[in-house]
Amino acid sequence: MTDAYIYDALRSPRGKGRPDGSLHELTSVALSAKVLNAVKARNGLEGHAVEDVIWGNVTQVGEQGGCLARSAVLASDLDESIPGLAINRFCASGMEAVNLAANQVRGGAGMAYIAGGVEMMGRVAMGSDGAAIAVDPSLTMKTYFVPQGISADIIATEYGFTRDMADQLAVESQRRAAQAWAEGRFDKSVIEIMDQNGLTILARDEYMRPGTDMQSLGSLKAAFKDMGEVMPGFDKIAMMKYPHLAQINHIHHAGNSSGIVDGAAAVLIGNKEFGEKYGLKPRARIRATAKIGTDPTIMLTGPVPVTQKILADHGMSISDIDLFEVNEAFASVVLRFQQAFDVDPALVNVNGGSIAMGHPLGATGAIIIGTLLDELERADKEIGLATLCIASGMGAATIIERV
Repeated sequence: MTDAYIYDALRSPRGKGRPDGSLHELTSVALSAKVLNAVKARNGLEGHAVEDVIWGNVTQVGEQGGCLARSAVLASDLDESIPGLAINRFCASGMEAVNLAANQVRGGAGMAYIAGGVEMMGRVAMGSDGAAIAVDPSLTMKTYFVPQGISADIIATEYGFTRDMADQLAVESQRRAAQAWAEGRFDKSVIEIMDQNGLTILARDEYMRPGTDMQSLGSLKAAFKDMGEVMPGFDKIAMMKYPHLAQINHIHHAGNSSGIVDGAAAVLIGNKEFGEKYGLKPRARIRATAKIGTDPTIMLTGPVPVTQKILADHGMSISDIDLFEVNEAFASVVLRFQQAFDVDPALVNVNGGSIAMGHPLGATGAIIIGTLLDELERADKEIGLATLCIASGMGAATIIERV
C-alpha cells in the first residue's frame, strides 16, 4: 500500500462566532477559498495538482448547504477540473476528510488531495439544519436522546469528575493557548485573513480569555442544569437509560466547554511522487486512521474506544504515542481520556484546545491534526494521536508519524 504523507497543514485564525466576530463578514465559501488559495500558493502548486478537495462542514444548510466543497473550489484559484466532496461526521468532519483523503492516496486513487473543513458558527447556527436524532420522536425515544451538554455532565457523573477538576482543566487550556501564541508556536500554521483590499481582518485566535482563573469560572452558572432538571427534564431521560445514577452532576458551563467560533483549516496530503514532482518535503506520514460508533446517550465517550481500536488494529500501545490532541468539546471528555489511559496531562493538548480557542465544528479535526504536527516538530517527538468525540455517539482518531 502507498504511504500517504502530510506536506502542509494550515488554518485560519478562529474568530468569535457572533456578529461582532472578526470573520463574520465572510461566508463559509469565501473563507474556505482563502485557505485553499493559501495551500496552493505556499506549496507552488498548479491549479490542477490535486485529485479532489474533501471538505467537512457540519451544519449543511443555507450558505453552507449544497456541496460546499465544490463551491469553495470554484471560488478559489484551483482549476475547475478539481471536484469537491462535502462530508459530515459532526465534530470529526475535518478529521474524517483528512482520513478519507489519506486512505484514497494509500489505495492509489490519485496522487494528492486537499482535505479539511470549515464552520461559520456565527452565520449558520448550530442545529439549524435539524437532525432526526433530535427531532424525530421515534428515534429520540429509542436512543434516549439528550443534548450534548447533558451528555458531558453524564460523563462527569459516571466517572467522578468534579466542577473544580473541569475548571482546572479549562484554566490550564487558557494558559497553554496564551503561552503558545506568545511563543509563536502557531506561526507555521495560522495564515492571516485579509479583505479584498489586502487589509488584515484577523491574524490570531480572538476567542481566548487568558486572564481566566478558578475564581472567575466559579462565578458561572452550570449551563445545562435547568434543561436537565426543569424543562424539558433531560436528567430523567438520562436516568431511565442509566438507572444506577441517583442524579446528574451538572458541572459544565461556558468557561469549561468549547467556544462557538468561525474558522477553516486544510491539510495537503499526497504520495511520494507528488512531493517529488513539486519539490516538497513530507512532514509526516499518516500511519493509521479509525472511527467507531458508541452509546448515543452519553454520546461523547468516543475518544476512548476509538483510541483502543486504532492501537489494537495497528499493533500499538498507548506508550507508543508521544503527544495527544483530544478535542476539548467539554472538559469531561478530556478528563475521561486521561483517566482511561492514565496519560500524563502534560502530553495532552500541549498548546491549549477548544475551550480556550474555540471549536469551529467542521474544521476542528483538521486543526488539531495540524496543531499536533507542529508540536511534534517543535518538541522533536515522533508519533502523535489526534481524536475527537462526535455527536450522536461516535469517535474518530488519526495517528501521524514525523518523517
